[in-house]
Amino acid sequence: QADIPGVSREAVDITLDDGVLTIRGEKKREDEEKGKDFYRRERSFGSFRRSLPIPVDVEEGKIEAKFEKGVLYIELPKTEEAKEKVKHIPIKAA
Repeated sequence: QADIPGVSREAVDITLDDGVLTIRGEKKREDEEKGKDFYRRERSFGSFRRSLPIPVDVEEGKIEAKFEKGVLYIELPKTEEAKEKVKHIPIKAA
């Protein structure tokens, strides 16, 4: 999951290429306030990009992403072969 408040769902692009998941987008904010003796208008813009290596094989056809209240959730289900490679390590008492 990635926290990206203030960014619309349409401004986010997610790609998976050669084992690297990339999330990129652009944040745009405009703020305007009018008072009796003043007028204030602010704009801010900024782009972001985060690339994360995915160390296991995933089922690309089953990848899902959803955006809810400024949080992006991405689910990358492992392939059956990748699930079989998981090794559980027992914990011994000290």
